[in-house]
Amino acid sequence: MRSELPMILVRAIVGLVFILEGLLKFLQPTVYGTSNFSALGLPFPHILAPLVGGVEIAGGLAVLFNFFAGDAALGLALVMLAALATTKMPILLGRSFGPFPFSPASGSGWLAFLHAARVDLAMLISSLAICIDSGLQMGRQRRWYQP
Repeated sequence: MRSELPMILVRAIVGLVFILEGLLKFLQPTVYGTSNFSALGLPFPHILAPLVGGVEIAGGLAVLFNFFAGDAALGLALVMLAALATTKMPILLGRSFGPFPFSPASGSGWLAFLHAARVDLAMLISSLAICIDSGLQMGRQRRWYQP
């Protein structure tokens, strides 16, 4: 049990963060959902925001309860890569990145990027750790404790 405790804690925080973020897309769509996706220049924000919110909730629950956790964590890692590309890449570049706008108020360059992306990077790396721990067996779940 003791050797598995660190990964249990990683799964708990990753699951809870994604569940909360997914719920916020539905509970406060003008801040975190459709309006936010529209401001980022994403296509079909009225479809994409609830879809991403649903993926975050489902993936967070799967990770939290270790139900196809590796597969879910891979999906969550992809969500984080998309979030980094759409919201943090303009900060790193100091200009718009494709259709994704740059806000000079957030600063630019490596330090500003690392500051703004700290939670995104933590969730990305933690999701990848869950993928590695779960073995990414694509559809076969791994139990918390091996017999």
